[in-house]
Amino acid sequence: MMRIEQLSTKPDRAGRYQVRFEGGTTMRLYRQTVEDFGLYAGLELTGAQMDALRDAAGQMSARMRAVRIVTASNVSRDDLRSRLVRKGEDPRQAEDAVRWMEELSLVDDRETAAQIVRNCAAKGYGIARAKQALYEKRIPKEYWEEALEDWPDQSEKILSFLRSRLGPEPDERDRKRAMDALLRRGHSYGDIRQAMRQLELEDLEEYDG
Repeated sequence: MMRIEQLSTKPDRAGRYQVRFEGGTTMRLYRQTVEDFGLYAGLELTGAQMDALRDAAGQMSARMRAVRIVTASNVSRDDLRSRLVRKGEDPRQAEDAVRWMEELSLVDDRETAAQIVRNCAAKGYGIARAKQALYEKRIPKEYWEEALEDWPDQSEKILSFLRSRLGPEPDERDRKRAMDALLRRGHSYGDIRQAMRQLELEDLEEYDG
C-alpha cells in the first residue's frame, strides 16, 4: 500500500499538482488525473492502483505535451510522435497522444503539408526548399503532390531578392553570392539565370533611357 502524505492545493505553472507519498515518492499530476482517481491526503493506494495511476499520469503528460507542441508549430503525426519520445514520453503513451490529437482533428498530415507549402511560398522560397521542409516535418510523400500542385510562380520574388542584393554595378562575385543565396532558398538554377537576364535587360533599358 502507498499512502498519500500531501497533495498540493495549487497547481504549478504547468498546471500540475504535486502528490507526495510515504517514503518520499512524488508525482506531478494534472487536475483531471487527480479527480479521476479521487486523490486526497491520507488515501492509501494498492500496488495495482499505483500502476494505474502511473499509467494515467503518463498518458496525460504525453497528451498535454502534444497540445503544446502542436500549438507552437505545424507538425505531422510522425514528427509529433518523435518529438514526444525525444522529450522523454513513453513511446506507447506518445502514440496514444498522437491518436488522441487526430481524433480531435488537431493533427492532420494533409492540412499540415498544405500549411508548410503556403508558408514556404510566402517566404519566397523555391519548390526544392518546400520539399525539404515537407521531408523534415516527416510528411508522408502521398501528400506532397497535392500540396505542391498549386505552387506559385516565384519569378517576381526572385527578382525582388536580386534587386535587394545587387547594387547598380554588381561584379561577378556579387552575382555569384546572390545566386548561391537563391539556390539555398530552393530556387532552380534555370529560374535564377532567367531572373538575372531580366534584371540585366532592365538595367540596360534604364541606362539607354
